[in-house]
Amino acid sequence: MSQLSRFLGVLAFSVCAIVAFAQDAVLKPFVLGSKGTGDLVQKVEATKAALTKGGFTVVGSYSPYTNTTIVIVTNDELKTTAAKSENGGFGAAQRVSIAKVKDEVQVAYTNPAYWANIYRMAGDLKETSTKLQAALGKVEEFGAKGITAAQLRKYHYKMMMPYFDDTDTLVKHPSHEEAVKQVEAGLAAGKQGVTKVYRIDIPGKKEVVFGVAMKGAEKDKFMDEKYIMGQIDFKDVKSVAHLPYEMLVTDNEVIALSARFRIAASFPDLTMMGDNSFMKIMEAPEAIKKALAYTAGDKD
Repeated sequence: MSQLSRFLGVLAFSVCAIVAFAQDAVLKPFVLGSKGTGDLVQKVEATKAALTKGGFTVVGSYSPYTNTTIVIVTNDELKTTAAKSENGGFGAAQRVSIAKVKDEVQVAYTNPAYWANIYRMAGDLKETSTKLQAALGKVEEFGAKGITAAQLRKYHYKMMMPYFDDTDTLVKHPSHEEAVKQVEAGLAAGKQGVTKVYRIDIPGKKEVVFGVAMKGAEKDKFMDEKYIMGQIDFKDVKSVAHLPYEMLVTDNEVIALSARFRIAASFPDLTMMGDNSFMKIMEAPEAIKKALAYTAGDKD
């Protein structure tokens, strides 16, 4: 065998090994950008400034509970990629959390590659990943043992649980314009405890995604994001970038991801039974669906 043949053989083997590694590499839902002492308010402002400098547009921010702020951003890659797939609007934003945990301020964000795959988007948002890391840093990925891209694209928590395309249809309106109008009005009224955090219009499509805050009274605690996160976000590094929840207006329909899928997507390693488990929030999916439907204009 000639040296050239041996070289080509080694090269081909190396390429196959790299491809196999890329297919088997695992992804996790969140990235810890930084952690350390500091003032929460100052860190929030510094984070917003870094994101803006990094080419992102801040479309909203809010504090779901004490010592926690969520900043939501988008950019051209996110919006154009969202426009290329069915219900891609769910992935048109990235969520950044700034949380004070004891004496430590943690800055974390959604992992674009993880969410692009779990939302079956037309791309892995590599540019957005690079820009987020440049703006906010990267200590580690966290939130799960890890799932491959191929597994994420057909992800469900377990048998009989919903997939990404098993969405909840909240309500249908006569037109896209009427659907958007009704959602805006419902969020502004806030009668169901659901209010607007952000809005992103998907380019070239009749599709609008709304990020929403959910606050329930004691009798509605299972749709209350503080109550839900108090049960499941119990580890030292917080997965607060799970929030906020979304509603998607696509043509004349208002839909949402099933909470059984949406929550499991952020907490795939959560157990079904025991302390800090899905059993503790078993009534949440129906409570969330009901609150969102009424907010979107459902009269039933």
